[in-house]
Amino acid sequence: MHSGLVGFAFLGSLVNHLVQATPTGANDKRSPLGISLPPLIPKIPGVTEPLSENAIPLPILQLPTPPLPSIPFPVKDIKPKKIGYIWTGAGDNKHADFLATISLDDDTFGQFVAITDVPTSGNSPHHLGVSYDGKTLVGGGLLSLLKTQDTAFYFDTSDPYQPKFSHSNRAILSSIVDEIRAKPDGGFYITYMGSAVGTSPGKLVETDALGNIIAEWPAVTDVPSTLNILTQQFSPHGLTVDYERQIALTSDFVVPLSVLKPTLGIQRANTLRLFSLKTHSILSTITIPNGQGIQDVKFIPNNPEAAAIATAVGLGQVWIIYPLRVNPLTGKPGVAKLLYDLGPKAKDSMAIYSDISPDGKLAYFTLTLGNHVAALDISDLNNVKRLDDPNETQPIIGPHYVKLSPDGKNLLVLGYFVQAGDISVLNTPGDYKLHWLDVLPNGGIRFNRSIDFEQTFTRTYGGARPHSAVLFDLTDPAKPVYY
Repeated sequence: MHSGLVGFAFLGSLVNHLVQATPTGANDKRSPLGISLPPLIPKIPGVTEPLSENAIPLPILQLPTPPLPSIPFPVKDIKPKKIGYIWTGAGDNKHADFLATISLDDDTFGQFVAITDVPTSGNSPHHLGVSYDGKTLVGGGLLSLLKTQDTAFYFDTSDPYQPKFSHSNRAILSSIVDEIRAKPDGGFYITYMGSAVGTSPGKLVETDALGNIIAEWPAVTDVPSTLNILTQQFSPHGLTVDYERQIALTSDFVVPLSVLKPTLGIQRANTLRLFSLKTHSILSTITIPNGQGIQDVKFIPNNPEAAAIATAVGLGQVWIIYPLRVNPLTGKPGVAKLLYDLGPKAKDSMAIYSDISPDGKLAYFTLTLGNHVAALDISDLNNVKRLDDPNETQPIIGPHYVKLSPDGKNLLVLGYFVQAGDISVLNTPGDYKLHWLDVLPNGGIRFNRSIDFEQTFTRTYGGARPHSAVLFDLTDPAKPVYY
């Protein structure tokens, strides 16, 4: 047994015994299935600061110390039309993690409009999502489990210029928050990559409009689906949803616990799962041979077959998934075919994340260890064209999160993936910058402006680790875009 499982087993037992705990935060309604727990070590001014400063790193679980007080950060009283919300970790893991609100307008680009702290530190902020109405953001904590903290953090963006921390919670059967997709009627679907103790299987978590966890799919009473995730690694990272066809795809990446020391090696997966949103059952398992970590999956807009692209990290390749085609070998829906090999910089690059233009014609990929952002014209899936120079040395280190601006004129890329510290084998280099690339008329890219988070927050947060973003475009008040 993995030596870290002893600590995690204790944690799982603790969580299960505290299921009836009352949630903390502005939303005082208790989730039917999720829970929210106060920090195990409460914040006491003058007492807990030395604990946070001098806490000794433990082998797996970390001391659940409260964050150090943050020095007020100067912000601008402006109201930009284009807004970026950046879910950011404190560089020293001792100050609070935070949501940075910045201007992406040309005349005030890079000016900070608001800084919103969460009540905990060391969460390793991961992905960020937005509700359909733009009034709620939710960000996940990749490593919150290690400090026995809540793992999902909700923000009220009713006032887009002054986000407020709303509440946090955690699931019971699963942990390690990854991709987030909004539901049309309010709430979210969220992939939780690991079990409550960081092993396989994870879950597809569903919340209501208030952020309360209402289900962890597949249900334990769904015997065929439960057997599916128990007999083959289920570590859902990527998530894409087609509400018209009532299907969803999740992509399996790595077993979270396997990236922590001591480890026999990172356990990477080669599979995706096709879910029915009507029953939340698994319809089939789709395999990319020797994929070695299927980090991301996204449906291609306007594709008549509901095709999706998936990134096979070990291979450095983009595959196309046809969820409606029947696989002749299994008799079940879901066929995977190689679409494009991204080349040497992509192979074994630890992470490959993607975004697709709303018309389904352009796709962008970050090659984390390749220090490269790739662009493809996928308007003809039988004749994919590369739009970037694969041999160019780009001015970026460790790119991961990528998002096309709502007007299609820019590409946001964040130069940071994961740095879990001495307890982990997963520590990728990064430049900790927000890169704002120009999108050329043919869909290609050109590096232009950037914001240095590490330098900006050195004194206030011990540096900063910007991982993900949500973009608002309020140029047309009658048709705001939340993405």
